[in-house]
Amino acid sequence: MSNGTPLGDFLRARREALKPQDVGLPEYGRRRVPGLRREEVAMLAGVSSDYYIRLEQGRENSPSPQVLEAVAQALKLDAEAADHLNRLCLTSSQRPRDWGQTDISQQLLQLMNGWEHTPAFVVGPALDIMAANSLATALHSGFDQFDNLARMVFADPAGREFYQEWERAAHSCVAELRAAYSHDPESARIADVVAELSAQSDEFAGIWKMHEVKSKSQEGKHLKHPQVGDLHIKFAAFTVNGAPHQQLVVYQAEPASPTAAAFETLRAMAAEPKQAQAVVPAADLTAQGQ
Repeated sequence: MSNGTPLGDFLRARREALKPQDVGLPEYGRRRVPGLRREEVAMLAGVSSDYYIRLEQGRENSPSPQVLEAVAQALKLDAEAADHLNRLCLTSSQRPRDWGQTDISQQLLQLMNGWEHTPAFVVGPALDIMAANSLATALHSGFDQFDNLARMVFADPAGREFYQEWERAAHSCVAELRAAYSHDPESARIADVVAELSAQSDEFAGIWKMHEVKSKSQEGKHLKHPQVGDLHIKFAAFTVNGAPHQQLVVYQAEPASPTAAAFETLRAMAAEPKQAQAVVPAADLTAQGQ
């Protein structure tokens, strides 16, 4: 995914995204490199230039929490980006061993099946769709496949029509992948998704290099379904108890709104509603020869 180290790539990208005036430094003349100089970050963090250079070059493997906090402040990192920075410094033995677990709780599937008026689905770290109820499947019926959110945004032509705020959706997907990556930098599935989309989409490759970090939260979305038209939804993402790598995503419409009526139309259009079930990841299908 990179010729450098995950920590060094992140520090370099965030340093280059800052301007001297962003951190209260004067800007003299023309700069040969974008953003801040390494020496400036080192000064702001209160560490030696040589030490900070070693961090970016991957030659310093065990920075103290105090140093990481100082570097995070120097680079103006928010809480999520600072947590990402700290996770990048963890060793393999310090990371959860079950991050790649793909089992879906039967209780969770039953819960999703009971939400007949609410689209709900479960995504994994690489944004693979791991399970979905019938209304969520109907909502995404305009896509070639309802299989991976990042692929749907960047590689399926339907993505630009479905996501009315496409650029926002694009940055959000990549930032979520980045957040997951720091939990498991050795994930083969995340690496496969990043490699595939980087080859297919220059936009994905460009955003990936920005090292933006953001997990799913609660916000609104403007979508457009090919059959029922505009949808203005609120969505929330919840960490699944017992499987912290999985997230339950729930879309909601304001009661008695046009979007609520559109959801009812979608529900009626599903001639044979299917119960929510676990989805076999694309990588597993390939391994099984399907």
